[in-house]
Amino acid sequence: MGIRMWGETDVRRARAAVLVAATAGLITRMIIAANSPGPADVRIFAGFAKAITGYGPVRIYAHPLPGLPVYNHPPLAGWMLLGLDRLTELGFSFATLIRFPASAADFACALLVFEIVRRRATLRTAVLCGIGVAASPVLIATSGYHGNTDAVAVAFALAAAHLLADRRAPLAAGVAAALSISVKFIPVVVIPALFVAALRGGRPVLVRFAAGFAGVTALVWGPALLTVPLDLTHNVLEYAGGSYRLWGLVRFADVLGLPEPAIAFMQGGGHFLFVLACVAAGVRLAWLRPAQAPGIVAATLGLLLLLSTASGLQYLTWAAAGMFVLGPVEGIAYSVVVGLVAVLGYSGRSAVRWGEPVLYLGAVGWFVLAAGLFTGVRRILATPPDAPPRAVPTERAPLSAPRTEHRSCSSVD
Repeated sequence: MGIRMWGETDVRRARAAVLVAATAGLITRMIIAANSPGPADVRIFAGFAKAITGYGPVRIYAHPLPGLPVYNHPPLAGWMLLGLDRLTELGFSFATLIRFPASAADFACALLVFEIVRRRATLRTAVLCGIGVAASPVLIATSGYHGNTDAVAVAFALAAAHLLADRRAPLAAGVAAALSISVKFIPVVVIPALFVAALRGGRPVLVRFAAGFAGVTALVWGPALLTVPLDLTHNVLEYAGGSYRLWGLVRFADVLGLPEPAIAFMQGGGHFLFVLACVAAGVRLAWLRPAQAPGIVAATLGLLLLLSTASGLQYLTWAAAGMFVLGPVEGIAYSVVVGLVAVLGYSGRSAVRWGEPVLYLGAVGWFVLAAGLFTGVRRILATPPDAPPRAVPTERAPLSAPRTEHRSCSSVD
């Protein structure tokens, strides 16, 4: 009993340390948000919010928006923008408000990564990873300065994996998974892997996960799909990203002098091939190691960034928290190198026009990401297939022999 009580106290203290760091990180992000104009996206989101107030979060997809780019955000983002625009009527600054959801998501992600890692590594490692997320230069720059919705989508995706694999709450996991793609469509690449992990947990787990996912998807996406299906499909589901050549495969193709039609194909219809590769990798890993769903979600999102044919500083968010799930070294290396890319990129004249030093540093960051994914996936595969996340002192330990009707997500049929 004495050892058990000491363990509970140790975990509480560790969690408190991460909470303090996450709070400091949130305050830092909001100070940046309140004292900086942000990139062009802040003004674009303000335009979207005004248009949504006029047309509604469903009809917005069917209306041309003069002076604004295509509205490519899922339905839940529209409701969020509508709420933020209403708050401006109370005197709040929209430029500050639009940075709050991503900053709050980073706060939640720091605590979430701590909870995920402490089940798979030492408590000290978990604290380091949680604080790493809170202090990540990538996330501070993209959430506190840029303020897009990528961090929110990533937080929901990691939460879905944690709820499924660690908390044995498949219904809530399905809800979180649906929310992730309803804020930004990027996490769609991890949804098949989550379904496979649920399948490996047994039929009751799969049914509950599917029910949570289908219910929220129908609620959020249903009105737009029924009202403006073609516009929603064109704007959101078929969106391929920007045509800039700043990062990754298209950057290397441009430097190597590949023919223009080849690069255009990569950024056009060919980008779906890279998306399918990410989905296939996630599904395979989930089939082999369903109990490692959080790491698999992290690796799949990181692979999507690695193979992305679109360029944007906010996209660097996709891998930032997840790299800490894969390992502290991987997370720190990515945050430091790619964080410098983000800071220098935002400090330049335009977030979509990188100087030569930033381009070279971005290439280094790409290889750092590739190396981190390689070691992280190796670590996932080195875990025994039937090994559940380690029991922790403050929670009920998993049963050593789960009954058939209550199999955990980590069981292997």
